[in-house]
Amino acid sequence: MTQIGQKAPEWSAAAYVNGEQKTVSSKDYAGKWHVLYWYPLDFTFVCPTEIRGFQKLLPEFAEDNIAVIGASTDSFFSHKAWFNDKDTFAETITHPVLADTNHSVSRAFGVLKEDAGIAYRATVVVDDKGIVRSVAVNDTAVGRSPNEVLRTVQAFQSGGLCGADWKKGDGFVG
Repeated sequence: MTQIGQKAPEWSAAAYVNGEQKTVSSKDYAGKWHVLYWYPLDFTFVCPTEIRGFQKLLPEFAEDNIAVIGASTDSFFSHKAWFNDKDTFAETITHPVLADTNHSVSRAFGVLKEDAGIAYRATVVVDDKGIVRSVAVNDTAVGRSPNEVLRTVQAFQSGGLCGADWKKGDGFVG
């Protein structure tokens, strides 16, 4: 698994980017804080709640110059069909979502559930120097809170000692 305090692996993959297929790579995020989040599968029940949550918070992430990149082992075509389902996604998904069909990105970060060929529900925070600052991995049944991911990155960016439930603008401990 990717180690905190280490350089993030380099990666490149096809991605769904605002309806188009594009190649996205770690080089696109050099010098920028970014969050990579993996979800297990398209056309499921927990995954869209997270994707919609990250999409809704994109303005807040952008306010702090944090890029958001989703990922699963499904194909671009699967992403496109699912994201165009307006019953599931009333809002357009505009952040990149990797189509890691060869599992290279998931393996590089150590979040591939090898026996199933899908990614665990994982989140990796990479700072502007390319260093991994946070790794969180859940089994597939339990979703994560995009609000907590945002709060965590903001806490890292603050440079201070941030207690439990610290929020942007709060004082530091110690």
